[in-house]
Amino acid sequence: MVKKLQKMSADKASTPQLAGAVKESAQQIWLAGLGAFSKAQEGGGKVFESLMKEGLTMQRKTQAVAEEKLSEATSKMANMAGDIQSRAGQQWDKLENIFEDRVAKALNKLGVPSAKDVDALVARIDELTKTVQKMSAKGPAAKTPAKPRVKPIVKTTVKPAAKPAAKKTTAKRSAPRKSA
Repeated sequence: MVKKLQKMSADKASTPQLAGAVKESAQQIWLAGLGAFSKAQEGGGKVFESLMKEGLTMQRKTQAVAEEKLSEATSKMANMAGDIQSRAGQQWDKLENIFEDRVAKALNKLGVPSAKDVDALVARIDELTKTVQKMSAKGPAAKTPAKPRVKPIVKTTVKPAAKPAAKKTTAKRSAPRKSA
């Protein structure tokens, strides 16, 4: 069609024919456009539905990938939080042990008995109480057992002071004082 119009335009004498040919060509283009539009309308519904189906499958795929990534990130964060929590717990345990050791050393320097010392004394008192009860149950004729030797629980490093020389006392002794 274009070649036909070019031949006609080269020939100046056929201007009315050229106008008719252009009009006819425009008419054919118009009709072709209408036909394409009609076909698009007929197949448009089908195309639209197929595009919706493709969009739905793409949406499902992206949601699945997003959920997978989210679960991976959640598990990583939970693991990291657990690691941080265990590390912090270990540090607190170390700090607590250091504090307890220092307090025990300070109390020991002050001469305060430890819980172990007190427990040992309580056990010894219980043992002595049982011994006394047995002796009192046997009566006065019972033979008294030898005294068990009591070991000191808390060792002290205080040296006894030297005894002063004994002074001669006079025969007169003062009367005991009354406490107020």
